[in-house]
Amino acid sequence: MLEITSFEQSLHRLNAQIYSNKYVLAVSGGADSMVLLYFFVQLKLDVEVTHINYGLRGEDSAADEQLVRDFCKKYRLKLHVYTASDTDGQPENSIQEWARNLRYDYFNKIKHQCGADFIVTAHHLNDQLETFLINLSKAAGLQGLSGIPEDENGILRPLLIFSKEEIYNAAKNHDVAYREDRSNAKDDYTRNFIRNQITPKLQKINTHFLENFAQSLSHLKEQKEFLKSYVSSVEKLICQTEEHYIIINKQKFFGQEGLIQFEILRKYGFQSRTEIAKIKSAQTGKVFYGKNIKLTVDRQNLVLVKASAAVNEQKSYELQPDENGSIDLSKILGEESFSNKKNWEFDANVVKLPLCLRRPAAGDIFQPIGMIGKKKIAKFFKDEKIPILARSKSWILCDAAGQILGLVPYRQDSRSAANKNSAQKITVLI
Repeated sequence: MLEITSFEQSLHRLNAQIYSNKYVLAVSGGADSMVLLYFFVQLKLDVEVTHINYGLRGEDSAADEQLVRDFCKKYRLKLHVYTASDTDGQPENSIQEWARNLRYDYFNKIKHQCGADFIVTAHHLNDQLETFLINLSKAAGLQGLSGIPEDENGILRPLLIFSKEEIYNAAKNHDVAYREDRSNAKDDYTRNFIRNQITPKLQKINTHFLENFAQSLSHLKEQKEFLKSYVSSVEKLICQTEEHYIIINKQKFFGQEGLIQFEILRKYGFQSRTEIAKIKSAQTGKVFYGKNIKLTVDRQNLVLVKASAAVNEQKSYELQPDENGSIDLSKILGEESFSNKKNWEFDANVVKLPLCLRRPAAGDIFQPIGMIGKKKIAKFFKDEKIPILARSKSWILCDAAGQILGLVPYRQDSRSAANKNSAQKITVLI
């Protein structure tokens, strides 16, 4: 039963420090959000209120806003109202998705402005059922069927365990005024059709349907958390995470069950098992794109490069020899310095100072020591079977004229290398 005590317990379960935090409440004027607001006021919690007037229902929209304004005035609550306009780009279709994006953008804006800890919405158990059935019709997996999260990215939903009927009863028992959205009576949208046509029939079949559904949903959430924990333990064994890269051992990854493969790659934007099958059969060098990430198939690994890694490609360094005619790259590259130390010696009369260290670029060509003729950097990588991640950490050393002096740390260019006739030398410690 929904009462102040049970509501307080639900909120406390989501947020242990309920009396020391500040909240932004999303209030539409309907029974759900008005009861939510009423309980927050009765608990004397620190709240500010937000209301979105989409202007889609004429006088009804205005009346909804006025109800929220009157309540906030009565209890001296700060109210933030956003009125949608033509500049918000309302689409002819997908109005629900547009409205959802609009309100959450606004909620987060107000949360930031007022320094709140949480956004609170009035989603309830019936919303859970509707979302479950919608996701079920879309062949959603465990992630989609486990329902609306109670606590996600700073958004709390303390009414999720309570039914719509319990909310109506609470509004009646506490004399909480609210307004009904008459458009909800229409079956124009999938959610409305489920609410008006499907849910009543399910409850007619079993009067305890919602209660049983809540228990089933709890079991699904437990299974989701178990799967999440197990996947995390597998990732620790087969994945190596660096600042901008994730390296996944191919043999160990594809040795896992298909569900585990899917769960590991799903969070990077690879949502199709068909796509994972293509990754498995792809040749070395094949590239796949996920959400803000690029996956490259290497010989032994899958290399995922985060979008932020592109910043590294823009780095370059100007180098001058010290008084001994030496340059130590470890002082420049720091943690990127290479363990197999070697000295490259150049003829000081051939190279032009200052030297430059930059990332490889498309079309770079050099003449590697020990090889006949010139070779493209990309071809050198391929012939020497250098892993893709190692390639991304390589550098080009060149002089002031742009002449390539070597591919760091792999091979020096023979054209500028010092020999027995070199009167002066420049030594680069790799």
